[in-house]
Amino acid sequence: MNICIINGPNLNLVGRRQPEIYGEIYFEEYLEKLIQKYPEVNFTYYQSNVEGDLINQLQETGFLSDGIILNAGGYTHTSVAIADCVASIATPVIEVHISNILNREEFRHSSLIAKACKGSIIGLGLDGYELGLKYFIELQ
Repeated sequence: MNICIINGPNLNLVGRRQPEIYGEIYFEEYLEKLIQKYPEVNFTYYQSNVEGDLINQLQETGFLSDGIILNAGGYTHTSVAIADCVASIATPVIEVHISNILNREEFRHSSLIAKACKGSIIGLGLDGYELGLKYFIELQ
């Protein structure tokens, strides 16, 4: 099984940025534990702060992977282009947010990409990525 995890802007700072919201574990540490726990899964990981780079990665993996776990960060609320891209690719996408976007500032309450995704997992911390992964594993 090939799963691609794509993280958007500022998620390279998880573990350092606002630990009261995003936790104290660096994403790379979390990913390593996930890789060890699921050796049968071939993971690819990509992070960018640049909208166009995220779109390029979605297009590149969106016809090759068994699933994509996407945390578009702040672009969730602003990017019609990422939403259009998710709607255009064949691979199913699970939207993940570490924090509960509905408990935060009002502008974070809407997701432009959610409609194009298979589902959304919000507010469960880094465990949301594993829950997305379990969804894809159970599809097989």
